Amino acid sequence: MATFANDNDILDYEPSIKNFGIQEFTADHEKTYDDIIRLLQIRWFPTADFGRYNLSVVGGNQRISPGRLNPAQFKRAAVYHVLAYYIYPKLSTFDPEGDVFREKLSYYKAKFEEELDLILRDGVQYDLDSSGTYSDDEKVSFYNGRLQR
Repeated sequence: MATFANDNDILDYEPSIKNFGIQEFTADHEKTYDDIIRLLQIRWFPTADFGRYNLSVVGGNQRISPGRLNPAQFKRAAVYHVLAYYIYPKLSTFDPEGDVFREKLSYYKAKFEEELDLILRDGVQYDLDSSGTYSDDEKVSFYNGRLQR
């Protein structure tokens, strides 16, 4: 299954993460991939401006094609997401007084939202013509709250 990040990418941010008893996070990366695709389908794809006369999009394709996304663009967001939503919840005791894992969980949730917002505002690299390259013309921004004509 496709993923945006892997265990080595997590180790770049949290070098000691495997010292807590969990040695691999493959299933968590797959869940993160699905979650990011779902978020893009909800937050970005319906508002993306692909061009008024592009029939490949206007002509009925209402779902995002994950294979057209640039996976490198989502690596950092995927690392933040997997740490916040899948790894640290497994390690936290959720003690009312708090614990270090719950603090890190909150930190990485905020970092994920910030990173995803930056990606959406800068423009998602979406290979609209399936050429295998991501040109500046295919960098589709998120238009929220702006009038478009």
